Amino acid sequence: MTEQHAHQFERGTDGPKVIVVGVDGSESSLRAAAYAAGLARRQRALLALVYVQPVVTAGVALGAPVAETTDEIAEELITYLREATERVKGIFDLRWEFHTFRGDPYGGLVKAADELKADAVVVGASEQAGHRIVGSVAVRLVKAGRWPVTVVP
Repeated sequence: MTEQHAHQFERGTDGPKVIVVGVDGSESSLRAAAYAAGLARRQRALLALVYVQPVVTAGVALGAPVAETTDEIAEELITYLREATERVKGIFDLRWEFHTFRGDPYGGLVKAADELKADAVVVGASEQAGHRIVGSVAVRLVKAGRWPVTVVP
């Protein structure tokens, strides 16, 4: 009789099959995307690029077209990713998808990783000084302990 293990982390593979990477247009997120793309290519994994659109309350958004701005960022990211993919077509074989989620960056990435059944999460290091004190999205993801998290400087 064999002992049953309670944890469900192992999914029967030798490496990640779905890699989620958070992108927001910042330099560190684009470096994270490049790193995750290389990892996905070597592992033959699906690269899921995730942009989390901030949700802003009506009172804060008065007079500011915030939703339009975040939609523009998403469209710019898609265009950039398509152009980058086209440049390496025939050289690298990479499966990728682009997803947008709404919410705060941490909550959006958690939801994305859950829904996409991520085996690994890659994020760029925070470029905001205050995050050294309060804690960045990367630190919160690591503390959640639900996926291997790689933080790209």
